Amino acid sequence: MIQIAATDGAGRFDCLVAMPKAQPAGAVVLIQEIFGINSAMHALSEWVAGMGFIALTPDLFWRQQPNVVLEPDQGQAQWEQAFAFMNGFDQEKGLADIAATIAHGRSMAGSNGKTGTMGFCLGGRMAFKAATGTGSDCNVSYYGVMLDALVAEKPAFRGPLLLHIAEKDKFVPPEAQAKILEGVQGNPRVAAHVYPGVDHAFARMGGHSWDGRAATIANGRTAEFLVKYLG
Repeated sequence: MIQIAATDGAGRFDCLVAMPKAQPAGAVVLIQEIFGINSAMHALSEWVAGMGFIALTPDLFWRQQPNVVLEPDQGQAQWEQAFAFMNGFDQEKGLADIAATIAHGRSMAGSNGKTGTMGFCLGGRMAFKAATGTGSDCNVSYYGVMLDALVAEKPAFRGPLLLHIAEKDKFVPPEAQAKILEGVQGNPRVAAHVYPGVDHAFARMGGHSWDGRAATIANGRTAEFLVKYLG
């Protein structure tokens, strides 16, 4: 763990770091689900480092409670706590913390100066917002929530965005998916893929919705995307 200073002067937040074997390398800011920096985020951090990128995972709930760790497959109480943290999360301050992490990724030892984002669930929404509200070099959103509302705002994308959408996502119904796809259609900065028959969190290995085929296809697209933009 390292610490990064918040740009609003509110303090410093923890950030999990995993380094690749070969450097200099591009950096990827991993944006958590609603469960904090849990075992899934640690595994993703190692996966990204194994692909040859610096993995930076900031603690986005630190303004409510530092170092939240919840496991979605360990009962309803964990879910209730997670939703409480999500509801208490200030997304604009969170986006500022992501921007601070991006800036750190550009200048840290071992970096090649390029930094992207990759988020899941709530993090997928924040990756979308990073594509419009930060200077990130690229952005990946896995089953982002409430993206239809963001698309309705007709955002201008500053960086390229890769969207992974689960066809049977219980948190993103078909009408919302249709609005998302319609809103990004024809935009040269956005690539959207829908994965048939899978539910929310299909790429969380070991989770109840894990789908090996869809996850492998999505992760392959992600790898190619990151290599293209981060080197």
